[in-house]
Amino acid sequence: MSRPILSKAAPAPIGPYSQAIRTGRFLFCSGQVGLDPATGKFAGDDVATQARQAMKNLGAVLEAGGATFADVVKTTIFLVDMNDFATVNEAYGDAFKGAAPPARSTVAVAALPRGARVEIEVIARLG
Repeated sequence: MSRPILSKAAPAPIGPYSQAIRTGRFLFCSGQVGLDPATGKFAGDDVATQARQAMKNLGAVLEAGGATFADVVKTTIFLVDMNDFATVNEAYGDAFKGAAPPARSTVAVAALPRGARVEIEVIARLG
């Protein structure tokens, strides 16, 4: 049985989707951008700040679903500008310090919701 996960510590979905779905021993987290959940605005204009906020948002969703970054097995990063790869990689890597880094794909896209510069999604294995 699948159940939706919602964290008030992460931005509310901006469309007909859940922040995450828990099914069996897996948690599938929707992509997060760098929106501050308290203001609904981007945490900053630069990609580093947006990436750090996206990871913070993912951390909140993971927690609401009973997981941590140590449980993440796969991630996908979407970048508007592949020149931002190194900057995003640094912010992303901080979240996985002390844990085995998960499998990952990074994809260049033409645009992201609300003009975001980066979006990150994760899949976690529970217990």
